[in-house]
Amino acid sequence: MCSESSKPAESGTSSAGDPQGLFERIENARETTRTKRAPIVSGHFDMRITGDGTWHYCGSPIHRKPLVTLFSSVLKRDGDGQFWLETPVERGRIDVDDAPFTAVDMNVEGEGPDQKLIFRTNLDETMTAGAAHPIRIAFDESTGEPSPYILVRDRLEALLTRAVYYALAELVVTDSVSGNLGVWSDGIFFVLGPGDEITDMQGSSV
Repeated sequence: MCSESSKPAESGTSSAGDPQGLFERIENARETTRTKRAPIVSGHFDMRITGDGTWHYCGSPIHRKPLVTLFSSVLKRDGDGQFWLETPVERGRIDVDDAPFTAVDMNVEGEGPDQKLIFRTNLDETMTAGAAHPIRIAFDESTGEPSPYILVRDRLEALLTRAVYYALAELVVTDSVSGNLGVWSDGIFFVLGPGDEITDMQGSSV
């Protein structure tokens, strides 16, 4: 059950574990606010995104996709790596275990340098890997296990699911100039690393 200190400061929230009140405040702020001013910092919303992309409020998963979609539309990440839900009138921190989204599907158009890799997130956002949406691989310092990501928007990334990463690995080619292994998308060659790191995804993504 949410403690009083963890709830948003303003009134209007519904019972503990139900994010409907927060949803309504965000929706109202988006629709009615016209003036530009610094949003009120409401501290920490008792909200968490787990590694598989599931949103939780007061410890309970949010099953209503429209709620999650709205929350994600006002999600921000600052330069220090902190995640916030921010509207023109209110701003509160949330916890994110890994990336706020997961990439659950990938479509391929074309081939070679003209190839386009189009990803879809768990919230049905689509993006083509390229200059605005780069792919990167992070390696765990202790285990060496890779975690693949694509930038969705403005510091917010999606973690590629294991199935999507395996599909991406099938497209790996050797760059004729650098000799690196990677994939082409929208005219950009994304280096993914040595072949053993590309295929070894055991336990590194959902």
